[in-house]
Amino acid sequence: MDSLEHKRFPIGRFEIPENICDIKLNEYIKVIKDFPDKLKNLIADFSDEQLDTQYTEGGWTVRQLVNHIADSHMNSLIRLKLALTEDNPTIKPYDEAKWAELQDSVDMPVKPAMRMIKGTHQRWTALLKSMTNKQFERTFHHPEHNENQNLRVYLAHYVWHCNHHFAHIENLKKEKNW
Repeated sequence: MDSLEHKRFPIGRFEIPENICDIKLNEYIKVIKDFPDKLKNLIADFSDEQLDTQYTEGGWTVRQLVNHIADSHMNSLIRLKLALTEDNPTIKPYDEAKWAELQDSVDMPVKPAMRMIKGTHQRWTALLKSMTNKQFERTFHHPEHNENQNLRVYLAHYVWHCNHHFAHIENLKKEKNW
């Protein structure tokens, strides 16, 4: 992996796990549960200047990234609920890059996004813990990828998403010696 690829994908690209057993599901749920506090601790002492630093050249700032996480994880919880209450629903994609350019992602303090992440993850965790194995096999259709995705794989993807963006910020913090 070259340097630019490593900056963009510090933990590698998402790969669909072969087998997601109950033990793995519990590990994934713990990541979802613990992520808000882990992220909060990582950025707790960041100044506005640090929050407005791009984690890659030409990329999003830490502020935009935190807001992206709030937007993305909120959408993820909605997609999960749709899959649990409808038969293979077609989810609505959104342009995450354009969302990250909106003023609420560019200018606002990160506290509202962090509150959203905390609340979303609390509800997400409660729902995931209540789900049966049969419910984890439920699917939704993603029209951009033209594929159906089951909720086990979807959870694995969002655990990767948490770790992926956490690594972006953690690597920037190390690189800048903050």
